[in-house]
Amino acid sequence: MVLTATINLGLVLFNLTYVEWRDFYLRNLPQIQRIYDPIKGIEPHRETEKYLRTVKQFEQQIRETGLSSPLSVNKLQELRELSVEMIEDDPFAAANKSGTLEKIKNRMRDRLENESAKGAFRTFWSQEYFIRQGLDKELDFFNEKIKPLISTNYYRSIGENGEPTDKFWLIDLPFVILFAIEILARSYYTKRRHPGFSWINAVLWHWYNIFLILPFWRWLRIIPVLFRLEKTELLKLHSVRHQIQQSLVANFAEEITQIVVVRVINKTQTSIKRGDLTSWLQHSQTLRPYVDINNINEIEALAGIFVQTVIHQVLPKIQPEMIALLQHNINSAFDQSPIYRNLRNIPGLGQMPLQLSQQLATQITTNLYHALVLATEDPVSAKLANQLVKGFSNALTEEIQEKQVLSEIQSLLIDFLEEIKINYVQRLSEEDIEQILEQTRNLDSKLSVPLLPDTSSAQKPYLS
Repeated sequence: MVLTATINLGLVLFNLTYVEWRDFYLRNLPQIQRIYDPIKGIEPHRETEKYLRTVKQFEQQIRETGLSSPLSVNKLQELRELSVEMIEDDPFAAANKSGTLEKIKNRMRDRLENESAKGAFRTFWSQEYFIRQGLDKELDFFNEKIKPLISTNYYRSIGENGEPTDKFWLIDLPFVILFAIEILARSYYTKRRHPGFSWINAVLWHWYNIFLILPFWRWLRIIPVLFRLEKTELLKLHSVRHQIQQSLVANFAEEITQIVVVRVINKTQTSIKRGDLTSWLQHSQTLRPYVDINNINEIEALAGIFVQTVIHQVLPKIQPEMIALLQHNINSAFDQSPIYRNLRNIPGLGQMPLQLSQQLATQITTNLYHALVLATEDPVSAKLANQLVKGFSNALTEEIQEKQVLSEIQSLLIDFLEEIKINYVQRLSEEDIEQILEQTRNLDSKLSVPLLPDTSSAQKPYLS
């Protein structure tokens, strides 16, 4: 079936390109041209065919009666009239080959050194010109340079649908019937394997095969052919398919990233303009009630965890550094006092300020640490600390709620979000997506490294 689909695709591409390549087949493979012209509704054009037939009759006439006979002279007159008629009527236009007529005219102008194509043809088909230039040489020129161009012209019939005749469906029909039978068989087998599938789902399980039976857009059959060639490993397309997927993902990810980030920023700006910031500061529930999913104040819980970690984990580890810093500040204070500077000059008391500062620093740090520990463990201290935090929060909220301050905060927030949207969203979509894709490629390369087979246990059959 892969071979059949590939052959069918080749025929489809041949049919699509036949008209454009017909001149090539006419020159090099005339057997194909004679067989396939009727399928495309192509037949010789009456006017150009009559012209070539008259030339052939003229050549036959001069072989029988000579160039000077009245019959030959009549043929020359007829050829002059047909040449002018061909230039004026342009029979090549219907086949979209007017350029071929221009090439014929240019070659005759160059040959006769005449700027008028009609005048060149009249001179060429004259008894005097053949006698002067040589009959055989000029007829050889016509048969080699002009006749092949005229022969490429054709007439293509039009069907009742208004489109050019194309009987390729007669060639394609057996393939379509075969592919339709195969699709039905595959769908029946898929439906047997998956009883929950409908017939539509079973057919769409191998969706790409649908292109094989479409009577239009036949060039899309390249999709199922590529799928089948890769599946049978006759064609290695993994790297190409992977690159296409990466490109599609990159494009979609860039667009989605911009849409999502800009939408979030716009929603935030709209919320600020609508007054949700003021409502939140006032703990108001008028605009939209706040939904609590666990009856826990997450901010207070996080603050508690942070305080406990700092007091019980961080401060004991940095206590030496704190003592050193505090001792340095005490020593600096002692150095500024004249009394303690004089004590250094008394024998036996020179180290007293240093010892005193060290003891003070150690004592202060230790007392402060124990005070913090007791504050976190003592309910009264915890209550007083909570009151302090609430008082600070309420005072800050009241000051922020002043119209001037709140308006300025809202304006700055909106401008700040707009700057983020302008300066960082595009960079995020371009730079970060490329970094993510590069990380994905590296991950794929690592996962593609073959692992050593596990020989610790043999593969055992299982019972159905």
